[in-house]
This record gives sequence, structure tokens and C-alpha cells, in this order.
Amino acid sequence: MKKRVVLAMSGGVDSSVAAHLLLKEGYEVIGVTMQIWDEDQEYEEREGGCCSLSSVNDARRVAYKLGIPFYVMNFKEEFKEKIITNFVDEYLKGRTPNPCIACNKHIKFDSFLKRALNLGADYIATGHYAKIEKHNDRYVIKKGIDLTKDQSYVLYNFTQFQLEHTLLPCGDYNKKEIRAIGKEIGLSVHDKKDSEEICFIPDDDYGRFIEKQIGEEIKDGYFKDKHGNILGKHKGIIHYTIGQRKGLGITLGKPMYVVNIDPKNNEVILGENEDLFRTGLIAEEVNLIAFDKLEKPTEVEVKVRYSTTSNKGTIYPIEDGKVKVELINPQRAITKGQSVVFYQEDILIGGGIISEIL
Repeated sequence: MKKRVVLAMSGGVDSSVAAHLLLKEGYEVIGVTMQIWDEDQEYEEREGGCCSLSSVNDARRVAYKLGIPFYVMNFKEEFKEKIITNFVDEYLKGRTPNPCIACNKHIKFDSFLKRALNLGADYIATGHYAKIEKHNDRYVIKKGIDLTKDQSYVLYNFTQFQLEHTLLPCGDYNKKEIRAIGKEIGLSVHDKKDSEEICFIPDDDYGRFIEKQIGEEIKDGYFKDKHGNILGKHKGIIHYTIGQRKGLGITLGKPMYVVNIDPKNNEVILGENEDLFRTGLIAEEVNLIAFDKLEKPTEVEVKVRYSTTSNKGTIYPIEDGKVKVELINPQRAITKGQSVVFYQEDILIGGGIISEIL
């Protein structure tokens, strides 16, 4: 009897080709797109987002082409509670969250997995570029072979149970190969542009979205330098993130960057580029995959955001399950609310949310 896989289909080339690869391996494949929008919310109109209405139609066409069943599952309530609310709260606290990581943690590999298993599935699958392997009776995540597209950074919240029931068929391919396979089997999405924006922000205007969610305008406040001198007025802390230079709306005669955000005093602190480099941080909400508990200082490769290269460092266990990270080389624009992720060679050790910068 064939093993049943419920595949999360975004309408893009990766999950579409993943369906083909799973069929080739002999699985029974069922395609599902997760509905996360409210019909009365304008973010449903976003074209090309991973869960937009246009993507549902693309996924449905791919499923029909491959001859697999296709369904849309409603995750509106979970998404609003776990992703939207957290996104808004984090920005109001002066932090910069990563909603895709939160979605993977709470929706794709938790709620979606539970529903799939209740429907008799043996596995779920996605089009992420990473690999799941079993080493000495423990599942681990490894970087995908295409390091330019590796997505292991956003997958550090997996539990062992979730890994046991998840397949990532694209991890053994590079992006060019995936697109070539899509073209070869006649998928119209083979050359579809990758979605890089946040799916629920229709115009990338985070501030407007947050104000609409909370039902009020964000108060303006003061830009200050690191010595406490007032430099001018800002339009609200939600409009800024660490390292930002453009769009500040203030001219100071030299390049100035956001180096800190103080929500308590409603202040945005500006400094020079050299002020952005730091060598330490504290991470909370830490999840470890390669082992159960961090018992001692451990040397790792550290990534403080998806788009940066890794940096050698050491992680130390501290109170309340948090981890202290010390970097050998200073890292630019470490940001509260972003994720810090740890590797040893190509194995994902784990990660957490940056809560303090040292």
C-alpha cells in the first residue's frame, strides 16, 4: 500500500515539482493550499504571495496536470492568532519579527501536520530547500545542496516527531534543476518568479498594515543620537528597523543608521555604520534539533538573519532555556526579533529569537 503524503502547495515551482518528485518515488500525493486570508481583508489580493488567491489557482492547475487531488484548507483563525497578532505586537515592541519562521512553526509543521495525520496521511511535504536525515536514531536537518537557495535557516523549530513525518524532496536539487524539471513535465509555473515579500502585506507598507490592525495611528517621536541629543522627529517606531539608512526622512550631513529602537520612550537612536557592529547576543525561545539540551559551551557557525553569511562563534547555556552567543567577528545590524540559527558544518543545530544584543 502506498504511503500517503499531503503536500503544501504554494502555486510556485518548488512545491509543484515536489509533487512530481513524490509521485516518482511512489507516494500517494494530495495537494493542499492553506487559506490564511479573510475575505474582507485586502491582503487576499496580493499577487504571487505564497498563499494568495492567484497562487491557489496556480496550485490547482498543477494538481490537475499531475493528476492528484487538490484541496484548500482553512487556517484563518490560527494564522491571525499566531502570525498576524505576533507580527503586530513585535513591531510595537521595537522588534523586527520573521513571520515566515513563525508560520513554519505554528502553521505548516504544527496545525497543518496535525490535520494531515488526522486525514490518514503518513507524511506532509513542502518545497523547502533543505534535507531531513536520520543519524543514530535522531532526525536532523541538513542544508540543501543548493547553498544559494538553502532554507534550513527558517526550519529550526522542528520537533523530532515533526521531522519523522515530513518530507523535503527539493533538498537534493538546485533551483535550476527544479525549474528544468518543471519545464520538462509541462508545468506552466516552471518560470514563475519566487515570492520574496510577506504574503499578508499587500504593498510592503508594514506601518499602514499595523495601524489598520490596531485601529489607531502610531505616535511620532524623536530621533536621538547615542548621547541623547535630539536630531529630529520620526513618524513612529514601527516604520524603522536596525541598520536602516534610507527612508528616515531626516538629513544630517552624513550617512546615519538606525542603531537602536527604544519603545518605552518612543525613540529611534541613530548612529554611524561602525555603531552597528556587535559580537554578542541572547536568544530566547530556543529550539535544538541535533540534541535535546545544550549542556556546555559549543562552537558553531552562526547566522543572525537569512540573508547573511555564517560567522564562527560559541553558544553558552544560560537560565530559562536561553542561549548566549559570542561571535568571533563582529556582525552588523543584529536585530531583536529576528532569528539566530546555529550550524555545525551542514547540520542545523537549532536556533532561537534574538532578545538582547550585547
